[in-house]
Amino acid sequence: MDPIEQLLAERACQRLLLDLVRRLDLGEPGSVAELFTEDGTWTWPEGDRLVRGRAALRAHFGTRPADRHARRLMADVRVEVTSPDTATATSYFTTYRVDDGHRTADAAHPVRIGHYKDALHRTPDGTWLLAARTLFLPCGSPTPRL
Repeated sequence: MDPIEQLLAERACQRLLLDLVRRLDLGEPGSVAELFTEDGTWTWPEGDRLVRGRAALRAHFGTRPADRHARRLMADVRVEVTSPDTATATSYFTTYRVDDGHRTADAAHPVRIGHYKDALHRTPDGTWLLAARTLFLPCGSPTPRL
């Protein structure tokens, strides 16, 4: 792969991952499904949770309580292009959250610290999408489903 093509693919994948977090945090959580392939998955190994497919992802994230406000701070987004149409990524995050106007934790402390491992695929039209996302939470716990 040409170095410029590789750089452009890495940037497109990083942008996709940051757009996903923006959609989760800024009031469009159900729309994250559009950033996945039709059969894309989001897995939480701790708690054995798996959401598969755009419709299921839209339903899962679209039911987020309206009074839940979160901000994820993303860092160290590392993308490795493995072929012209595939890539993997690892990114680290820290989440702060407020529910119903009340802090769920001291403002000086996040509710979660973790990382994501992602598999990304380029579509025939050149758009990069998530094929699989796995969430790892060494500090914090999965958000209970209401």
